[in-house]
Formats: sequence, C-alpha cells, structure tokens
Amino acid sequence: MAPKHMDRLTSVDTSFLAHERAGSHMHIGSIMLFEGPSPAYEDVVGHIDSRLHLVPRYRQKLRVPRLELGRPFWVDDPRFNITYHVRHTALPPPGSLEQLRNLAGRIFSQRLDRSKPLWELWLVEGLEDGRFALINKVHHSLVDGVSGVDLTTVLFDLEPVPREVSPEPWIPQVEPSSAAIVARAVTDVAAIPLDLAGQAWRAAQNPGGTLRRLREVAEGVGEVAWSAVNRAPTSPLNVGIGTHRQVRWVNTELADLKAIKDELGGTVNDVFLTIVSGALGRWLRARGVPTAGLELRGAVPVSIRAEDERGQLGNRITIMLGPLPVYCEDPVRRLQLVTAEMRGLKESKQALGAEAISSVEEFTPPTIFAQASRLHFSTRMYNLLVTNVPGPQFPLYLLGHEIEQLVPVAFLAPDNALAIAIMSYNGRVAIGLIGDFEALADIDELVLDVEESIAELLAAAGGRSEEASPSPSGAQPSGANGAGTPA
Repeated sequence: MAPKHMDRLTSVDTSFLAHERAGSHMHIGSIMLFEGPSPAYEDVVGHIDSRLHLVPRYRQKLRVPRLELGRPFWVDDPRFNITYHVRHTALPPPGSLEQLRNLAGRIFSQRLDRSKPLWELWLVEGLEDGRFALINKVHHSLVDGVSGVDLTTVLFDLEPVPREVSPEPWIPQVEPSSAAIVARAVTDVAAIPLDLAGQAWRAAQNPGGTLRRLREVAEGVGEVAWSAVNRAPTSPLNVGIGTHRQVRWVNTELADLKAIKDELGGTVNDVFLTIVSGALGRWLRARGVPTAGLELRGAVPVSIRAEDERGQLGNRITIMLGPLPVYCEDPVRRLQLVTAEMRGLKESKQALGAEAISSVEEFTPPTIFAQASRLHFSTRMYNLLVTNVPGPQFPLYLLGHEIEQLVPVAFLAPDNALAIAIMSYNGRVAIGLIGDFEALADIDELVLDVEESIAELLAAAGGRSEEASPSPSGAQPSGANGAGTPA
C-alpha cells in the first residue's frame, strides 16, 4: 500500500528515532556481493529510479511537529535527488574483503541526514576476482526487516534478464507548512478519545473474548515488567559506545544448520542462538570474565504484523528476551537449554505483553512518549541484539549479475557494543557482526569463536551435511576465510 501524504509514524518507528543518541545509529542494512564486473553507475541509478515508485516512502522525509505535538510525519521531499542517495566508490587494489569490511564500517559509522529520505545505497567497484558490491543502509524507522518491503525487494529480479517495470512520473505533494503540521498533529491528538471509544464499543460486543484477551495481556505485561525490573547481567558488551563501527561476517551453509537441528533437536533459530552463546562464552573466558552460572539475554525481534498488513511499510515488531547460556561449554547440552527456554518463551505471554505496550504507546501523550519508548526498548533488559532474518532460497539478480552473498548488518542500541544478525540466502548463511570500534577492538577473536562454535555443533551432529557445498565464489563455509581475514 502506498503511503499517504503526511502519514504519521507508528509508535515503534518513533521509538527508533528517540533512541538515536549516545553514539547509537538506528540504521540497518546489508552488504551484497555480486559476480562479474560492475554495471555502469548511470545504469544502476536508472534501474533504481525506474522502480522507486514501488516504494514511495523512499522519496519521503521526516517532519516533526513543533513542541512535540504528536509523532513525526512522512512528507514528500520536493528536493529529492536520487544521486545523493545512490553513491559510487571503488576499492584500491587488491580490493580485498578486508578493505570491503573497513569501508562498510565507515559507512555504518555515519548517521543518516534527517533532513532527507533516510537511506543510502553504495555501488562499490574494484573487488578482487572482478566482482562488485552494494552496501545498503536504511533507517530502522523507514522499514523493518520482517515486513519484507524495502528498496532491495523491488530492485532485484528472479532471472538474469530484468523484468519490465513501467516507470511512473513522480510529482511530489507540496510540502506542508509548519502550521499545517501542527494542525494535523492537534487533530490526531483530538481523535484519541474517539479511537478509544471505538475500541471500547467493539470490546462490549464480545465481553467473553475481551475478558480472556485482557487476562492474557495483563499476564504478558507482567512478564515484560518483570524482565525490565530484573536487569540483564553485567558484561563487557554493555558499556558506553562511540559512533565508530566495524563490520565482520562468517559464512556457513543452511543445510549444515538444518542438519544440526535435525540431529540434535530444536529449530534453526535455536541453533543460531546456541552458536552465539558458545562464541560469547569462549570470548568472555578469554577475556578473563567468569561465566559459571552466567546467562546473557539476547533481544530477539518478533513480528506482530497481521496477515492483512503484509506489504505495508512501517515497523510492526516487538522484542522477546532469548536465552544465551554462555556458562554451558557442552554444545549439545547448550542447544537443549536454548531449545527448552525458547519453547517456554513462545508459550508465554511475553510477546503479547510487549505488543500491548506498543498499542498503548499509540495513545501516549506526545510529551512523555520518548520516555515510554525507552522503557519499552530499555537496553537494561538485554545484553545484545540477536536477530534471524530468513532470506530467499533462490538466486537474485541485478541487471543480469547474480548476488553471490548477502550479509545482514544490524544496529547497536545505546550501551550495546555488539549486535549479531543471521541471514540465509540461496542455501548459504551469513552471520553478520557489527561492533563498536573501541569497545570491541578484539572483534576478530569473536569471529573465530563463532566459527569454532559452528564447528563443534557440526561435529556433535555427525559432521557436515551432504547438501553443503562451496559457494560459487569458491569461499568455503565456516573458517574458510582464514583467521586473519574473517569474512
């Protein structure tokens, strides 16, 4: 659904804006590696421009009402210039993966300009073996990783020959004045009692169902409140952070992760959390941090998007607190612990309670919204973000060039020095790590720990899956890039 002119941000989207402080950049993205020589920059710009009407939010910018009278609005940017957002650069010889990682770290260290649409796409030439890359960077308030609607969704094709897309002329709406923004905000605030009355009327039509729902929501809110009161344990991951970032990733095969869960139990997401737990345990012990009895908490994003909301822009997510039993050095037992605890979380009301808090925030007076959102996403509740983003299990193409690798890049919340994301694509898996440049200076050691954690689980499951095979680029799963250049 195309966004309306002066479309108001959701409470969750606004919370991402409120959290962009103290060194935290609330943008997410990906690094995509392609086979073959790069297409011309002008061709890439033209290709994106021909499809930008399919994601009209990408031509809109933020307008914030004066005096915090309501949440911000999306409005058309009359000065939109695609060449500002689609950027062009090249790596010096030899164009190594290490150079690409360093470039990505610098790009993700820079905050997006809030006076313009909140996205960038970098075309990177000069990679070794004649390849090129795209680095995608978008603010979390613009699109979430679960809704499946962003620029990259419409940019790629299922065949080498690009599909025909009829471009549409774009005529921006006249940018509203400050007075118009304030008037709309006042109107929205005045409509809150009517919205609440409508909800009350609908609830009165089904009193039995409403009571059951209220009971479940109350239990869920209680679970969320308990998590907020019981702070996550202290760790070297939870320190003040700066603005500079470093990006790393580890490659493996989806078939291997499925073989582990088929042999040892759980889900692919349980296996991912077990890998992260094992790696963090090794890393902490190498730093001299005692891990006996220590269980860290991971913030695991969960979609609360209804089926009829599929395809809409805007965030409809909340978080659950997943277990990271770093104390357990036995990989099989660690997977059993994660599986049991995640099953318990899914049966709990935690996600429902967090959704209820999000719903309440839709009606929160604007002047106290920022404080409410910080409670909802309080970093005191967890140690790091760990997110699993399922990707397409078939090849994608840009102007005839196949994507060989797709690496997810998450964001660092305030006082979080590390975030880890996993994404599957066409049978391969990339585990992306983003860390604070100074607080996580030994991120390469953590990368090796992730590789070792994968290897020990594979060994416990009886070895590598027969389906697993090297990628077209020749990179081997788990550790093939060498200890010095973990890609």
